Amino acid sequence: MTPEERKHWLSISLILCILTIVYNLAEGLFSVYFGTADDTLALLGFGIDSFVEVISGLGILHMVLRMKTQEVSRHDLFERQALRVTGFAFYLLAAGLIAGIILNLVYKIKPSTTLPGIIIALISLASMYFLMHYKIRAGKALNSAAILSDARCTRTCIYLSTILLASSALYAWLRIPYIDLAGSLGIAWFAWSEGKEAFEKVRLNKITCSCEDCH
Repeated sequence: MTPEERKHWLSISLILCILTIVYNLAEGLFSVYFGTADDTLALLGFGIDSFVEVISGLGILHMVLRMKTQEVSRHDLFERQALRVTGFAFYLLAAGLIAGIILNLVYKIKPSTTLPGIIIALISLASMYFLMHYKIRAGKALNSAAILSDARCTRTCIYLSTILLASSALYAWLRIPYIDLAGSLGIAWFAWSEGKEAFEKVRLNKITCSCEDCH
């Protein structure tokens, strides 16, 4: 790869990082608002997860900026701190969702509507697929495990969007409150897994890619 090509793909990676952060902020605001207004725990949890992804995104943005001047194979202090905060936030989200599920069961709270969840999930699926596709292209062009690892995180967001879409659509169809709670439980499981992975990255202090099936 020529220096000009490397600069080109690094610029694309930087734009993708910024787009990811801005999108997650907007998604988080809308999801938390409608999740609270409509008593939809799955959408609320999805929105809080988006805010946690912003913290992770700041660490990744910092990492891409470092790549402009050096080879990156390990996390620096800023990135490790971002990962720790992200890990704690994911654990808190998982615990909060479990508590919310219990409270909803006790007080028999059910969503008034899940239409916003359907719309947000569909937009998220399209946006995250676009971001993941170009992150994979950039990662392969730069031969960067760091960017490919970020693409894997974006792929996880696609799974979360799928859970939100399925639970929101099924609730809108069947009107069974437990469906929304099942979606919340799925998001809680992913949050716990993401928190565990964040701390594992801190422990290893090495940027690895678990994206063997990224094509």
